Amino acid sequence: MSSSQSDQPNLLTQRRFLPFFITQTLGAFNDNVFKNALVILVTFGIVGLSPDQVNLYVNLAAGIFILPFFLFSATCGQFAEKYEKSQLIRYTKILELGIMVVAVIGLYLKSVPLLMGLLFLLGTQATMFGPVKYSILPQHLRENELIAGNAWVESATFLAILLGTLLGGFLITLDGGWMMVSAAVLIVAIAGYLASRGIPDAPATAPDLKINWNLFSETWRNFKFMRGNRTVFLSVLGISWFWFYGATFLSQLPNYAKLYLGGDEHVVTVLLTVFSLGIGVGSFLCERLSGHKVEIGLVPLGSIGLTLFGIDIYFAAPHLAVLQDQTVTHFINNISNHRVLFDLLMIGISGGLYIVPLYALIQTRSEASHRSRIIAGNNILNALFMVVSALLAVVLLKMGLTIPQLLLTTAVLNALVALFIYSLVPEFLMRLLVWVLVNTMYRIKTKGLENIPDEGPAVVICNHVSFVDALILGGSIRRPVRFVMYHKIFKIPVLSFIFRNAKAIPIAPAKEDPAMMERAFNEIARELAEGNVVGIFPEGAITHDGQMDTFRSGIERVIQRTPVPVVPLALRGLWGSIFSRRDTFLKRMRLPRRVWSRIELVAGPAVPASEVTAVLLEEKVRALRGDAI
Repeated sequence: MSSSQSDQPNLLTQRRFLPFFITQTLGAFNDNVFKNALVILVTFGIVGLSPDQVNLYVNLAAGIFILPFFLFSATCGQFAEKYEKSQLIRYTKILELGIMVVAVIGLYLKSVPLLMGLLFLLGTQATMFGPVKYSILPQHLRENELIAGNAWVESATFLAILLGTLLGGFLITLDGGWMMVSAAVLIVAIAGYLASRGIPDAPATAPDLKINWNLFSETWRNFKFMRGNRTVFLSVLGISWFWFYGATFLSQLPNYAKLYLGGDEHVVTVLLTVFSLGIGVGSFLCERLSGHKVEIGLVPLGSIGLTLFGIDIYFAAPHLAVLQDQTVTHFINNISNHRVLFDLLMIGISGGLYIVPLYALIQTRSEASHRSRIIAGNNILNALFMVVSALLAVVLLKMGLTIPQLLLTTAVLNALVALFIYSLVPEFLMRLLVWVLVNTMYRIKTKGLENIPDEGPAVVICNHVSFVDALILGGSIRRPVRFVMYHKIFKIPVLSFIFRNAKAIPIAPAKEDPAMMERAFNEIARELAEGNVVGIFPEGAITHDGQMDTFRSGIERVIQRTPVPVVPLALRGLWGSIFSRRDTFLKRMRLPRRVWSRIELVAGPAVPASEVTAVLLEEKVRALRGDAI
């Protein structure tokens, strides 16, 4: 749905991304080396702790790390708006280094209170980094690079969590393990700080902001910011739900692997690895499928996968395993376990498809002056949802549910949550339908779409070749477009759902329905006054022979009433496809002339309102179209 992959720079070769990417990846890695080393040390390495004390400390560790997100996210979000972000990141890395220096003492002394206090500080450091982590990307990356940037960040984060967990658990069990862990966390912290020094400046987005130190009122203010933009708010809820879903599945994997798959502790590692690899694959698949733009149509596709494969995990292994303590080799050789591995891989892939566009949507749809605070609010909700997931799991398991039944319940809840969100914001489902249509019927290449302004009112015009021209344009243009279309096309079954939810404007000729025509012009003026993009097909009808018809004067009336720039577009290659009028409807349905056609969408420079005439716009569209039909 966009220009070729080669048009995109490799972000890992760009200074505006690579140092940040290394910094955040090493940070996630180091957090988990320390956390898991602490858990293993408390569980197996400290003499004199009773089983009850071990359980208390292990569960307390998870809560202590999350607690700062509730206490400090609102304040840290303000810091990320008020101050230059690259310097803030360096401060957080210095704090991490200081924590790890003291951690050496804590590991040597095996002092649980000191280590727990350090874990709290590490959670605080992560809380400080969170709002900067996602709000700095839109300042350093172009909009068509945000999906790729988020894909790298999400996949690397999950992989870093996995590798850090494995390394921390492995090192602490060795002779002199505390020294190994100490050396590891110090080296990684130093490397993270050195990488952070290469991050380019990211100027403050609200330098005059007055810090509100009241965490309760500021948290509430963050939520009000989010609620002001319904799509952003529901995207935040969608991300938080993903963390609920993921926390439920990941927390149950060890016991699920032991009791229902009959595997040993190494089988748990295999399951976590498959899930993490799935997240990475899904993240990059999202970048590939989205055509380098924020394609929220992939979000419903991801949620469908989370539900279907989450349900299938229940049916893959609903009963206790007959054999216990199987090695990885025995586990993999048992072909019945391949279904579980496939389900976990697909859950990870679906998660990548689901979460990457949501993060990119928040970054692009939030005001720059409030973006960090919105992300801080998102972090608070994420932490809250993970806590709720743990509490709900405890309650449901106490009520008698088995682990597979808990996973099944979570997958079904995912479907209900998805339906709720998509019913409130039909744009997600609408974009999915458009994405499926455009990517199954056509292969599209775009050029010049940067001529459409990123903000403010504008009109886009285009030649009219098929019944799905509006869908192709709407699926390719990065901003929502309010299309003006003939009322009978507007009412076509199925397509009508998309057109209505895209807020298309039905119109009729004056001789058919003068009242409808007048309403349409009033609606166009209102949309432009609100700063939106309006799409018009000035020919007034779909071509019957593949050639362009004369542009009608309605476009002049629109611009005279509301002077805005007009961007000419041209569709190439659609004539003869299944939705064009080259053949009769029955003939097209019996034998489609072209499926998965190669088509192009080309945009020219905007025409100022003072120069707009129907004749001039027609000339420009004809020139853009060229000889292709």
